[in-house]
Amino acid sequence: MTDIPVYMVVNLKVTDAAEYRKYEKGFFPILKKYGGSFLTYDDNPINLEGEAPREGRVILFSFPSEAVAKAWWADVEYQELSEFRRAGTRMEFLTIVHGLPPRD
Repeated sequence: MTDIPVYMVVNLKVTDAAEYRKYEKGFFPILKKYGGSFLTYDDNPINLEGEAPREGRVILFSFPSEAVAKAWWADVEYQELSEFRRAGTRMEFLTIVHGLPPRD
């Protein structure tokens, strides 16, 4: 069975740009180490219906599978780096969304 890709959806508000920049500097090498791909971010998402994410940034990135995404999350180096994100943002959510399985 082929692994199904997963997408990470994040909503956060940057409260201390200097602390968050420290996080951003280290984020991409760790993301790449796990085969992750940064897709996009938006500081002004448009909500068309329902409850909008709180003010702030919405970020999308992906991993080849749920197992890889969870390994990235549990990585000691990533958790240490996350202290800068925690110090520099107010996190609303970090959510795994499963992709569609391949169709034959």
